[in-house]
Amino acid sequence: MRSTSTTPCSPFSKRPASCRSLASADPAEPPSKGSTELKKAVEAFWAGRSDLAQLEATAAELRAATRERLASLGLGRADSAIPESFSFYDQVLDAAVAVGAIPARFEDLRAADGTIGLPAYFTIARGEGDRAPLEMTKWFDSNYHYLVPEIGPDTSFSFSDDRLVRDVAEGVAAGFVTRPVIVGPVTLLALAKAADGAPDDFDPLSRLDDLLPVYVELLAALKDAGAEWVQLDEPALVSESLPASVAQLADAAARALAVLGGSSDRPSILVAAPYADLGEVFPVLAAAPIEAIAVDLVRGGVPAQVPGLEGKALVGGVIDGHNIWRGDLAAAADKLEALGGLGAASVSASTSTSLLHVPHDVDDETKLDARLVSWLAFADQKVAQVVTLARGLAEGRSAIAAELDAASAALADRLSAPGVRDGAVRDRALTDADFSRASYEEREAAQEALGLPALPLTTIGSFPQTGDIRQARARFTKGEIPVEDYEEFLRREVASVVSLQEDLGLDVLVHGEPERNDMVQYFAENLDGFDVTENGWVQSYGSRATRPSILWGDVSRPAPITVGWSTYAQSLTTAHMKGMLTGPVTILAWSFVRDDQPLAVTANQVALALRDEIADLEAAGIAIIQVDEPALRELLPLKKADQPEYLQWSVDSFRLATGGAASGTQVHTHLCYSEFGVVIDAIRALDADVTSIEAARSRMEVVADVAESGFDHGIGPGVYDIHSPRVPSVEEVEALLRRAVDEIPLRQLWVNPDCGLKTRGYDETVASLRNIVEATRRVREDVSVAV
Repeated sequence: MRSTSTTPCSPFSKRPASCRSLASADPAEPPSKGSTELKKAVEAFWAGRSDLAQLEATAAELRAATRERLASLGLGRADSAIPESFSFYDQVLDAAVAVGAIPARFEDLRAADGTIGLPAYFTIARGEGDRAPLEMTKWFDSNYHYLVPEIGPDTSFSFSDDRLVRDVAEGVAAGFVTRPVIVGPVTLLALAKAADGAPDDFDPLSRLDDLLPVYVELLAALKDAGAEWVQLDEPALVSESLPASVAQLADAAARALAVLGGSSDRPSILVAAPYADLGEVFPVLAAAPIEAIAVDLVRGGVPAQVPGLEGKALVGGVIDGHNIWRGDLAAAADKLEALGGLGAASVSASTSTSLLHVPHDVDDETKLDARLVSWLAFADQKVAQVVTLARGLAEGRSAIAAELDAASAALADRLSAPGVRDGAVRDRALTDADFSRASYEEREAAQEALGLPALPLTTIGSFPQTGDIRQARARFTKGEIPVEDYEEFLRREVASVVSLQEDLGLDVLVHGEPERNDMVQYFAENLDGFDVTENGWVQSYGSRATRPSILWGDVSRPAPITVGWSTYAQSLTTAHMKGMLTGPVTILAWSFVRDDQPLAVTANQVALALRDEIADLEAAGIAIIQVDEPALRELLPLKKADQPEYLQWSVDSFRLATGGAASGTQVHTHLCYSEFGVVIDAIRALDADVTSIEAARSRMEVVADVAESGFDHGIGPGVYDIHSPRVPSVEEVEALLRRAVDEIPLRQLWVNPDCGLKTRGYDETVASLRNIVEATRRVREDVSVAV
């Protein structure tokens, strides 16, 4: 391998993706023409508008286009530099299905020969009827959601899906010898949860020896298909936030690689463990019978020399796969040279992580300022940087001197540009008092004036973004309708949502957010220091994607952002209307953030802008304000030594944003798709009056963590999984509520969905909310004496 990417490639685009940058679209806002081919094909198949053959044909075309695109960027057609990792939905689900690790409730979906076809695959991902889908959570410290495997003592492993093998053969037939990529056995088990019915002390990692023979079989099949290399992605090995300890994971890796590497019928093996420093795992990999190790040199340092590297290739991840800034090529070349000093047989250049996390091509952005564009590198540009560095390794630095100088000049220009540093923002003085409110007891007493019932009913914020909303926004953006007509349309939408909530019987209402294309982008468009893309889509989960904004300079709020729509909605009802804001950590997590200063500094700048917005909402008479922080857990560093500092500044930024709110103002926050037990102390430290959290998809498991922790503020564990098209029955919601009531004092409990309703349709939303209201009525009747 001369140049490579340690990443999967996923072609959710008519213009092919570069190394797993995924350009599907959130239904709230369509991306550019031609960038939704697979999304359209998958969703048409789900809706019954096309058949399996049509879907497979579209997927094959996209895989072919992706290989051609990567070759045109300089990756070799026949040297395994191009990764092969097309996915219809999720990379972890791909691995679980390949080895037959599916829950018992889906076993009947297997074909007679034991294989698991694509319709079954989608059912496992999305659920069906009374069959709940797999849980979903965040992939390490990213905004990508993966499906959590369920594995028990009796889970039967077998080679159940050869799709990756067929994809490799398809590439070979077209003249490409690609490198198949699959989640490795240790990470697959380490990320899994115990299946229903498993003993309390069961650890899925204990099934490693049973799983390995299936991976051996898969490797043999890949070799037979023409693969010369295979990449095993094992990021669990660098995480200290998983149930298994680092020592347990390292031991598991040694055992697994001894078996896989010891097989005589296999391709060469590259193990990649990105997102953090390899630490004590590096000697384990060096000693293993494998041919190559990928090292993330953006998040980690150059490791020390250890025995076993002789004869192995080292793949230096020196181009940041997690952000969109143009790389410092001179510094990257220095790291590669240092890596070359460890005594390995060869060194290759690579991205640090999967390019799943960045958009396709900065050349698609026609409206960004040219100066800003010169500082950026999307997936295609990152691949070009890898190819440049590979040429430098092969021919010497002098061969790439012009490219090194251009990259250095862009970095210097970025640091000196107007707006990157704003004295008015940096000179705003802060005191300790700015980070705290009155005691919770005082606030709770003051908020009794809100007059809320037991088990208050609310939603998280957004309502369905219909085709009419998207069409109106698109026409307004293109200048086809005047602002007056667009705002009148939005007023009708808000009025409809408010009326619907009143009819349903909700207690605290929202305005539905029809004016917002995205919960982060909306604020980015109204804050200085940000810019937004036209086509910068990256996958969130399944066929959904988000378009992260670019935070390039110091942040300030030139004018109120949400006050007008919140006060208009409040004027339509006597019920309480929530003001809806996105919190500072989430704005950072779901943006491409400047990397030239500590995140804590940037977070406080965003927090101060939100603090000013809260003050204006209060002045306008809004008594309940939600500051969403769904990404709080997401940014938690993988290494424990780095976690206290992160938790301190992330909590401080939220408290800075909300610290000026009056005692009678009820501050809510929302978190979703996270392991809450890991950050429960941080959630408590946020000191929000009410915290709503995802709980339905995990069947209310989180309430045990909440109860055990002694959490005493308001809490709204979700009762409706909005990431599935299923409508939960009254009985299902009632059972979830009763579990919550059994574990948590009634005075604390709220009733709400898991997340916002933006991605759902109105029919399923209304049906689900009606069932939630009825289930809440039943539970309220039973607890009325206690109230």
